[in-house]
Amino acid sequence: MNQNNQLILDEFIDRIWLEEGLARNTLDSYRQDLMQFANWLEEDASKDLLQVQQFDIQRYLAVKFPVSKPRSISRLIASVRRFYRFSLRENKIAQDPSLQIESPKLPRSLPKSLSEEDVESLLGAPNVDDPIGLRDRAMLELLYASGLRVSELVGVKVTEVSLSEGVVRVTGKGSKTRLVPMGEVAVDWLTRYLKESRPVVLEKRLSDSMFVTQRGAAMTRQAFWYLIKRYALLAGIHKPMSPHVLRHAFATHLLNHGADLRVVQMLLGHSDISTTQIYTHVARERLKQLHTAHHPRG
Repeated sequence: MNQNNQLILDEFIDRIWLEEGLARNTLDSYRQDLMQFANWLEEDASKDLLQVQQFDIQRYLAVKFPVSKPRSISRLIASVRRFYRFSLRENKIAQDPSLQIESPKLPRSLPKSLSEEDVESLLGAPNVDDPIGLRDRAMLELLYASGLRVSELVGVKVTEVSLSEGVVRVTGKGSKTRLVPMGEVAVDWLTRYLKESRPVVLEKRLSDSMFVTQRGAAMTRQAFWYLIKRYALLAGIHKPMSPHVLRHAFATHLLNHGADLRVVQMLLGHSDISTTQIYTHVARERLKQLHTAHHPRG
């Protein structure tokens, strides 16, 4: 990518971060999409980002469509639109070339979830007689009890957990902070972890992170992703597994037991209730299965 495009892109990323406080992952996605577009422009049309016309975007999408998933294309279009809206507002271009570009219609996919029996098996998989196993059990219990995103879970600081109040303070997307209840079981496992396991794992090293590795560093998303997959295999769970699946289970099981949708929205940290509503479909399917299995007219 040439220097001109690099400067243009850096200014765009810096400005939207300053103005909106977007999460690092969101900013990285914008940068990655636009860098690839800029590189293609330079090679294919010898153009900079600010010289683009609508047909340039259409030609690039024609190249990407056969090798990309619909969600990747949708994200790419969102990145391009965001950049050119910003450029028009800053009077860097006279016309928005992305104005007539349409996003592909995405199928409404239901989140994968676990049964309550699956969750019990998963939570029971770590060897809690081992300090690392006890740490992992505490992490799994907190994740299921609170429905945190994996980035929120590994980012929790010791000072953000109140065992006496049974709540954890979480910084989510857009740097928004919320208080999430943990429940008595998760509090008990965290208490035991802090007393019996964390000091052993740290070996007198200092850290403000709640969940630490044997190197004394904070647990990473990638490491926890690997752990949850390993425990799923140990538990005999052969469904697709990730930390997000346990977050889905948290929401689905709450709704199955009668929780209000607005409460689940607040606990999950969703800014728009339409994002939360997809879980009602999962819960409804589960209730239909229960009715079919147990009702005399099922």
